[in-house]
Amino acid sequence: MSLTTTDSTLSATPSPKRAAGSGRTAAPTEVAPAAHSGVATFAHLIPKLEEYLTPSELKKVKEAYRFADEMHLGQMRKSGEPYISHPLAVAEICAEWKLDAQAMMAAFLHDVMEDQGVKKEELIERFGASVASLVDGLSKLDKIEFQSQVEAQAENFRKMLLAMARDVRVILVKLADRLHNMRTLGSMPPEKKRRISRETMEVYVPIAHRLGLNNIYRELQELSFAHLHPLRHRTLSKAVKAARGNRREVVTKIMESVTSTLIAAGIPAQVDGREKTLYGIYRKMRNKHLSFSQVLDVYGFRVVVDSFANCYVALGTLHSLFKPMPGKFKDYIAIPKLNGYQSLHTTLIGPYGTPVEFQIRTSEMHRVAESGVAAHWLYKDDEGSLTDLQQRTHAWLQSLLDIQKQTGDSAEFLEHVKVDLFPDSVYVFTPKSKIIALPRGATALDFAYSIHTDIGDQTTSAIINHEPAPLRAELHNGDIVEIITSPTSRPSPNWLGYVRTGKARSAIRHRLRTANQVESQAVGRRLLGNALHTLGIEPELPSHIVERLLNESSAKTMDDLYAEIGIGTRMAPLVARHIMTMMDTGVSVPQLDPEGHMLPNKPDPVVITGSEGASAQLSSCCMPIPGDRLTGYLKADQTLIVHTQECDTAKRLHEKEPDRWIELVWGQDLNRRFDCRITILIHNERGTLARIAAEIGESDANIVSVAMDDEGGNASMKYLRFTIQVEDRVHLARTMRGIRRIDSVARILRERG
Repeated sequence: MSLTTTDSTLSATPSPKRAAGSGRTAAPTEVAPAAHSGVATFAHLIPKLEEYLTPSELKKVKEAYRFADEMHLGQMRKSGEPYISHPLAVAEICAEWKLDAQAMMAAFLHDVMEDQGVKKEELIERFGASVASLVDGLSKLDKIEFQSQVEAQAENFRKMLLAMARDVRVILVKLADRLHNMRTLGSMPPEKKRRISRETMEVYVPIAHRLGLNNIYRELQELSFAHLHPLRHRTLSKAVKAARGNRREVVTKIMESVTSTLIAAGIPAQVDGREKTLYGIYRKMRNKHLSFSQVLDVYGFRVVVDSFANCYVALGTLHSLFKPMPGKFKDYIAIPKLNGYQSLHTTLIGPYGTPVEFQIRTSEMHRVAESGVAAHWLYKDDEGSLTDLQQRTHAWLQSLLDIQKQTGDSAEFLEHVKVDLFPDSVYVFTPKSKIIALPRGATALDFAYSIHTDIGDQTTSAIINHEPAPLRAELHNGDIVEIITSPTSRPSPNWLGYVRTGKARSAIRHRLRTANQVESQAVGRRLLGNALHTLGIEPELPSHIVERLLNESSAKTMDDLYAEIGIGTRMAPLVARHIMTMMDTGVSVPQLDPEGHMLPNKPDPVVITGSEGASAQLSSCCMPIPGDRLTGYLKADQTLIVHTQECDTAKRLHEKEPDRWIELVWGQDLNRRFDCRITILIHNERGTLARIAAEIGESDANIVSVAMDDEGGNASMKYLRFTIQVEDRVHLARTMRGIRRIDSVARILRERG
């Protein structure tokens, strides 16, 4: 047995025979970021390319390099290096993945269209249509004028993602490009660093995770975190380095125990200590409100064995060595993650009572876990030989094309795609036991659309675990879901309020826009006409008002605007009030009291139900619930932000922009629950949190989140901060009265900002 120690990992090989694949070449992200400064010349790449390219292919790649070198001659990077160092570094990353000749050529040429104005036709003539298409998919749309930076960015992403859907090599080259840019971001101004890092975290990190490129995923996360929060990154880095020495004894003891136990069981395995990334530590501290020592007190190890069966044998062996923690076992081998990841996860109580997390997998599973789809298969015609991972990835890429067909604009497309990029998933079953993976929070209606768009459109009801359930019912791991359809059923605008997947949302909006276009326009025209009549304005608007109204909205024609009102994405009273401000007129129809005296001109309040979707949003600062007195702030894009009248934020905004505020009232029959925050000061006694949680459950309220803080350094007193869901103020008051009766509760109040 050999035991090796480094600053970041401990590894042991319990048998002279290493696990198959354990001696593979490390992926480029396993090298310390400081070592990445790009290669000096093309000659450095030749040995890597000769490993898998033919001489004729290598010659074509060299031609692409020479052309890129010529095009970028005299161009410098912000760091002061010649610009060609960037395409060389991108090509080096792609060569590690052994991408084919066309992808390597695109890696060298990816900036020539955008930076040097080279036409696509010239690339087709010199390098072929496939290479030109790859480069075009990687190029931004700088020559088109957009209304805003957000719109331009959304359209750029849409172009790239659609090119990726047609050929996955586009995103592989783009991720290599973004990785090198992030490694060399130090020379950029601080604001640009933050913008690029935020964009990387929101779009490229989830894409890398979705495609199973875990090395790239982790490094992009770390680099984004370092540039978004440099002080926090430096502080955590110092703390981790300081803690390593203290942890070494525990890690060594666990490693020796595991190694000797696996040898005794006759299981060839490689055991490695896994150290959490700085961003992983930061996220866990923030999300779970843990201290640094609490996060670092969980030790992680990876066990790579030689066969599928030995994964489960090793699991049983480890469970005989240390006691497993209940509810902390996950079998991602039987049910892989969406990106193809497979491992057994278990948490055990190790020496000194410390939790120890183990991942158990084969060498092939480990290769997929680290490299994902970074292989040249998807652009081949032979789909019959695709693995399960490749087929799932292919299906997801095809769904991007489906969303594109159903989506009105770039921002909407990007919104749908971002929803599907969240890594957390639930796994449910069809009645025939087929596994369907959906994002966390997905509903029965999302399930219907994941089967087929037509099934989603015709859904009438759902059966979950053999019991009738509403379409908005949230799905959980292991649920068996059956969908009931009817040929006469049609999507409802209300469905947009509770679907979670991009595919379902885009399909519903598309159906509402097309199949019900005429009906939606008629409904919207009538609603806006009624709202205008209430304000004393004729429905036939002057041409200059129509032109200005369309310029200030996303609608191209009045029919489009009527349709948006008809399907519920815009509120007719808000559009009418906006028209009134543009016409600079008040209510022309005189309002009289019972005695015949003229009343002041005052429009009726806008009714709020909480289900308006994107057109009206409940403010997160004061969290209004039914029974609160409301006021509304109308943003420039006509989105309504709903505040309570007592909200301090609303009061400050009202002083700055008094003309943007309108009167609101709650509607009747509000068939939903609303979030609100309560703060409870407690005596820190055993079982208090459990009694409070039980009382909240007894009052029929839902707990969304809970956090705990010290009360001014007093260890005997704690603040508990709950976000709960209630029906209205009466329901909240009943819940708070129940909590107040608990002996260890000193004070309770509702947070309003």
